[in-house]
Amino acid sequence: MLLLASMATTGVDAADFPSRPLRLVVPSSPGGALDVLARVISPRLAERWQQQVVVDNRAGAGGIIGTEIVARSSPDGHNLLIVAPGFSTNPYLVKNLPYDTAKDFSAISLLAVSANALVTHPSLQVRTVAELIALAKSRPGQLNYASSGTGSTGHLCMELFKRMTAVEIAHVPYKGAGAAAAALVAGQMPILFTAVGAVIAQVNGNRLYALAVAGARRSVAMPGVPTIAESGVPGYAVDNWYAVLGPRDVPIGIRVKIQRDMLDVLKMPDVASRIRSLGFDVRGLEPQETAAYIAREMQTWAAVIRDAAITQE
Repeated sequence: MLLLASMATTGVDAADFPSRPLRLVVPSSPGGALDVLARVISPRLAERWQQQVVVDNRAGAGGIIGTEIVARSSPDGHNLLIVAPGFSTNPYLVKNLPYDTAKDFSAISLLAVSANALVTHPSLQVRTVAELIALAKSRPGQLNYASSGTGSTGHLCMELFKRMTAVEIAHVPYKGAGAAAAALVAGQMPILFTAVGAVIAQVNGNRLYALAVAGARRSVAMPGVPTIAESGVPGYAVDNWYAVLGPRDVPIGIRVKIQRDMLDVLKMPDVASRIRSLGFDVRGLEPQETAAYIAREMQTWAAVIRDAAITQE
């Protein structure tokens, strides 16, 4: 399946881009990972382009409101969208999306990834992924895990883990990542998949135990914690990823210019240091690579959501 619009060239000269202020739509509230990343890079892009880059928070409906705004905008590169994994899962969780995820967007760049961690309350008495699998198999369906909500990244991380390890652990959704982490710290829940940044202080303070990180690589924030794949589940790799898209039919020349300029900004020493301190790992993939990455994500989560019979509450 072709994802996110054709890579065909259009003859449009990108030399004059941008010709007016740009809007970078963040389909979530201020303060989240998408918003922080957008606000780190936007001032330096504005300097580079000599045009204002406005970060426009359009939260609501699981990211759908802001995403639709960009889908319906002019395809000249001046309206951009920064998205996270929910972009690739909404087609399988939400009926009647007001846009076609696979056709109504132009891939520009996968900017960065950050890690999720599989953490437990110390009272669970497991210290490795292998020990968790063994415990779950000895007590099928008797263990619970928390998530920040049905269809959230943490929920899907665990459902993929269950699928790949043939264990049964019951899902208990909370209203947000903060509530789920608080329940774990309080000992009300034993297991959680969540962003490293959300629990690193508790892990460092020995209030929680990090069994593994979910990504393809170890986290720069927790270098001593193995990946799940290293821990005996080969092929398991889930990252929080952050990509920039435009509406359908943004000329390839403009997309390539945006991608290269964004990558140059991400490599600036002060920006790179700030990004790392927030737990991000820079990627900077080109448009075609970004399209292929998101296509793989959509394929993975379509199968997990189908097999786990996940529906929105």
